[in-house]
Amino acid sequence: MIGQIFNTVFMTPILNLLVLLYKAFLILHLPGAFGFAIIGLTILVRLILHPFFKQQIETAKKIQDLKPHLDRLNKKHKKNPTLLQQEQLKLYQQAGINPASGCLFMIIQLPIFLALYQTLSKFLLNGHGAKIISEINKVVFFPFLKIEAINPWFFGFNLALSPAAAGHWFYYLIPVITAILQYLQAKVSMPAQEEKTVNTKDQEAKKEDNSEDFQKAMNTQMKFFLPLMFGWFSYSLPVGLSLYWNIFSVFSIIQYIKTNPKSKALGSK
Repeated sequence: MIGQIFNTVFMTPILNLLVLLYKAFLILHLPGAFGFAIIGLTILVRLILHPFFKQQIETAKKIQDLKPHLDRLNKKHKKNPTLLQQEQLKLYQQAGINPASGCLFMIIQLPIFLALYQTLSKFLLNGHGAKIISEINKVVFFPFLKIEAINPWFFGFNLALSPAAAGHWFYYLIPVITAILQYLQAKVSMPAQEEKTVNTKDQEAKKEDNSEDFQKAMNTQMKFFLPLMFGWFSYSLPVGLSLYWNIFSVFSIIQYIKTNPKSKALGSK
């Protein structure tokens, strides 16, 4: 039942949109039509998610602006966690912040990403045999969207192959690029203060506050572990999925910088 609702609400519309873009680019005789269809689909999904992503960034920025006040509360009530939580919630309410809203983007993005993964998997992981084409044609909304085959080639890359299976050196650039983009996205999404030099008093205060150490460890994990994980996924899964991830990451990086121009530059240390 849940799977049927998921397919009806997410997967089938996304599949139809992907086929529509693919057919449109074929009519325009655009080389690598399927690759451009994935890029077009990624951009459209990004535009749909833009309000939620913008809200996430703005909430994170407001919380960062409150950090000095939160630090004072942590120091004042560190022996009374219940009172600390109450004071933190009161501070958030005064600033008009709902901390849970920062998770909204991830919650909304997850089913869309799963639907995209399943849709692309249907095209890429299973090849373009007659059985798969028949399954796709059964769920298209209009007869003119029916397809006979999928050409997976895009600028010398077979989007249906993983770099691990391709065996050509230039395919190995894909997981490297994916990891770099994920690193840059994590870097620009972190608060600017994380990268600033602190004086001796600040360092001593941080040593006394375990929450600062925990936050630093989490940021380090985001900056290095997640890019390596996505790089491995990109090495193991079809290039078409990496194309989606990378285009999505590029838009995220641009939006982080545009929304928060005072954030650190990509080249900063």
